[in-house]
Amino acid sequence: MVEDDGRLRRSKSNKMIAGVLGGLARYFGFDPTLARVLYVILSVVSVGFPGIFVYIILWIIMPQEGEVPRSEM
Repeated sequence: MVEDDGRLRRSKSNKMIAGVLGGLARYFGFDPTLARVLYVILSVVSVGFPGIFVYIILWIIMPQEGEVPRSEM
């Protein structure tokens, strides 16, 4: 069982690529599969939403479960 400390983190257990959408889904209380489907639809349908760039930025800035963020070191 994963302890939820209320912080936004990438998921280790619920990931397809980097765990970004799994972490977002857990943080906001969504089903991870639904979050992935909505993200893909939003990325494909909307020209103004650069989905891959947002995903990569979140991958870089979101700590993974179990990691201590640099600000807390």
